[in-house]
Amino acid sequence: MKWLAVDYGDARTGLAGCDASETITSPITPQIEEKSMNKVAAAVVQVAAARGAEGIVCGLPKNMDGTEGSRAAKSRRFAQRLANAAGCPVVLWDERRTTVSAAAILADNDTFGQKRKERLDSVSAAVILESFLNWRSHHPGEEPPEQLVPQPPEDSKVSQ
Repeated sequence: MKWLAVDYGDARTGLAGCDASETITSPITPQIEEKSMNKVAAAVVQVAAARGAEGIVCGLPKNMDGTEGSRAAKSRRFAQRLANAAGCPVVLWDERRTTVSAAAILADNDTFGQKRKERLDSVSAAVILESFLNWRSHHPGEEPPEQLVPQPPEDSKVSQ
């Protein structure tokens, strides 16, 4: 199954994809450099459609002790908008230490300065996707621990 991973950020949003066998993950460049949540969600949906992605994983930035702060709340809001825009469930995946891992990967490949900035969030998305795919390989047939499903627009809800 082809997946698309998202590392949502205020200034830049990184994306990564995998092959249908779920063995090779790749950062997608250029990163999305939009600030509007709705515009980022729309851009992600376009990339998912273009790549034939069948599922979307969105990083959830938890604190090191496992609690959630304001950044996680914002990522949850974004993931819900993304699920609504894509019309499919979005898996939320713990992204603790992914930026540190991504920075180390880029440093190991002598990628610094502007080039690092241009790739960091996409490499972080690839780290998120690798973690999720590793979980899937060890939990075949299981549903991910946390998914957000599309919600109907507020104005279409019928009051009873």
